[in-house]
Amino acid sequence: MMFHAQIAQRAFNTPLLVEPSKAMAFLAGLGPRITGRQLRLAGLEVAPEDVVAATTHARAGILTNGLAADYRREGQSPFAIVDGIAVIEVSGVLVHRGAWIGQSSGQTSYEGIAAQLAAAVTDPAVRGIALEIDSFGGEVAGVFDLADAIRAARTAKPVQAFVAEHAFSAGYALASQATSIILPRTGAVGSIGVVVMHADLSGQLADDGVTVTLIHSGAHKVDGNPYAPLPDPVRARIQGEIDSLRTLFAQTVSAGRGRRLTAEAALATEAECYRGAEAVAAGLADEVSDPASAFAAFAAALNGRGTIRSAGPGRPVQSHQSKESIMKPNATSTTEAPATDQTEVQAVPAPVEPSPAPVVPPAPAPTEAATAVALARAEAAELATIGAQAARLGLSIDVAEAVQKGLRPDALRASILNQLAARGDASAVAVVPPPKSAAPESPLLAAVKRATAAGKAA
Repeated sequence: MMFHAQIAQRAFNTPLLVEPSKAMAFLAGLGPRITGRQLRLAGLEVAPEDVVAATTHARAGILTNGLAADYRREGQSPFAIVDGIAVIEVSGVLVHRGAWIGQSSGQTSYEGIAAQLAAAVTDPAVRGIALEIDSFGGEVAGVFDLADAIRAARTAKPVQAFVAEHAFSAGYALASQATSIILPRTGAVGSIGVVVMHADLSGQLADDGVTVTLIHSGAHKVDGNPYAPLPDPVRARIQGEIDSLRTLFAQTVSAGRGRRLTAEAALATEAECYRGAEAVAAGLADEVSDPASAFAAFAAALNGRGTIRSAGPGRPVQSHQSKESIMKPNATSTTEAPATDQTEVQAVPAPVEPSPAPVVPPAPAPTEAATAVALARAEAAELATIGAQAARLGLSIDVAEAVQKGLRPDALRASILNQLAARGDASAVAVVPPPKSAAPESPLLAAVKRATAAGKAA
């Protein structure tokens, strides 16, 4: 019951940056279990197919407070590193003050993302940061502070946002702070708006012959309670609050994207969602590309390897991008100004035709053995990370034995969660591990592996 109360507190009467169909899917599936009654939704008109699409299970890493410091002390990395790039997942429902939440819960905490970001910025082995985003949004609390941290991080190292499929609301607030946003043809971004859900149980209670009396001190102490219809003055006050939050949302997006998407243009979207090339045309994204080739180009530029981006369906031909241009965190094209404060006015110099760049021969591709070793090390590091987290929870895990047996990280996580559930230590937060098929490896990393294998075969 404690868990249900925690969910209800975060779902109702609090501003949310979440795509409406996701909110409806959440209420349809968990609403009766939270309130003990069937819910009737009013004020949201969403197509049934959008609700179905919103229920796709999301993935995230297991995150804890103080993660960056813990990993530094243990000489480990809280994220996967591929070709000098830290890959940080931003997946599922985004929450503030999250504790033991991860792949099995379908949530990601802002604190966990911030800890990984801080570790990546200070890690000398990391030359760039990739945000792998697939989220319909989440809580307002904490999102704008994390957005500021991402925007600050790109002054030290280039940050690219790779949209796996969705970056809506809070997910887009974070994506908009990256140096650039890349999404696939079917990827979608936007929903720059705020929503508050209020549950009115008075009719159901009256039918059941139940009367709830709230004894309170303070005229506004029980505003928005679920045991009475929402009064017009309270509704107007909530509307004013979320209007202010939407303005803050638009200003944050503009701070990250500058003239590519001003605060006024962000507000003018009216929380619309944009897909593929339409998102680029509207200024909400920078390029349409499959994750494998986009990530490979990012890595090639960071590592001084030449790259030629071929055009794909829905994507224009991309010109060669030099290492120097992408290594500058705030680098922009001659037709695009960097993100600036809305009150700051700067003169923009006329475009200057660049001199031809010297031809640099591409570095040799890594051998199959080197790739296998790198992947094995990354997986072993992840197993060690899980073992360290389990030790802090009082569980003893033989990481060496897990590596020897070829145990996958998701299987080890599931084993730990099962042990915690059996021991009863997870009473405050209910976490159910998904079946193995529900937690595949990161789509971005899988795509990179496939692209590498295809290049070797050719």
